[in-house]
Amino acid sequence: MDKETTNTQEKYEKLARQLDQFIVGVPFSPTLIEILKILFPEDELEMALEMSFENKTAAQLAGETGEVEETVRERLGRMAKRGTVYTEQRPGKDRTYRLLPSIIGFSETPFYAGKDTETTRALAPLWVKYLGEGFGGELERGMPLVRVIPIAESLKDASEILPFDAIKDKLEGIKFTAVAHCACRQMRRYVGEGCDHSLETCLHFEGMGRYMVEQGMGRQVDRDEVLKILEEATGEGLVHVCDNIDGSLSTICSCCACCCVFLQTKKAYGLDNVARSNYVASVEVEDCAGCGTCEERCPMGAIAVGEDEVAVVGGAACIGCGVCVPSCSTGAAGLIVREKAAPPPDAVQLVTARIKK
Repeated sequence: MDKETTNTQEKYEKLARQLDQFIVGVPFSPTLIEILKILFPEDELEMALEMSFENKTAAQLAGETGEVEETVRERLGRMAKRGTVYTEQRPGKDRTYRLLPSIIGFSETPFYAGKDTETTRALAPLWVKYLGEGFGGELERGMPLVRVIPIAESLKDASEILPFDAIKDKLEGIKFTAVAHCACRQMRRYVGEGCDHSLETCLHFEGMGRYMVEQGMGRQVDRDEVLKILEEATGEGLVHVCDNIDGSLSTICSCCACCCVFLQTKKAYGLDNVARSNYVASVEVEDCAGCGTCEERCPMGAIAVGEDEVAVVGGAACIGCGVCVPSCSTGAAGLIVREKAAPPPDAVQLVTARIKK
């Protein structure tokens, strides 16, 4: 390896360490470096090394790098379009830029538009491989990043819906929503795995949603279409998850256990990387027909029909999604509140738990 190649390699390794400092980092791996080489061409690599997760204007970054502002602005625009830099333009303010983390960020952005490209084909097997090289464990570290949202209609007592789980009420206050294609299912399809579930199911709200529409990664949808997307995903047996922060609703993903970066690794490696909902499935024995539909639909294998032809719930494995309920022909299945129900952590608690020591 010549001196120039060695120097470039060291820069990618430096960027890897830099990106690892976010609350969801990227543990070092040779596979990670291959991913970064695709996402950050060398001129953009130099720019990324001068950036952080703090919002800055092109003028500020030009002043720090000594480059011409217009050159910096053009490069940042390319990086935003590529999905490695987040940008926003607030009324009366200069446009700002910052690095995107891995989640929600550069692990998904190339796939959001749902286009089959040379880049997505190259990245997919690398991300799948990287899951087993430390990234899966990163999702578990300290505290789960996402939590399960129960299907409200699955509750046996509708009055028991907890305030932080009343998603329909939270959607009332949302001003901008974008829908994008599921990155996880696309990755698995590219490597010949996965499923045939719908792809256009990832919902992003407010700033991230605006960014995605601006960069051609998603399309804007109204509340009615959001509810339709969630309803259809429920019908397919997909699990709804959102950010694990009290008072925050920035993303809702409709996940499957065979592809989802969170559910798949939780099931495959036993990781505690998804916070269960405050509900657990329950079956009325006298009403159960023993048909096994709930067993087939359960993403975590938490329900099984016993020898007495009655479905039994394993409470420890149940994530409280409610996917088992809509398909129950006799109405025997439903969700009940867990004994120790609690709100999700606030932002400070999550960051404190996940901060790199």
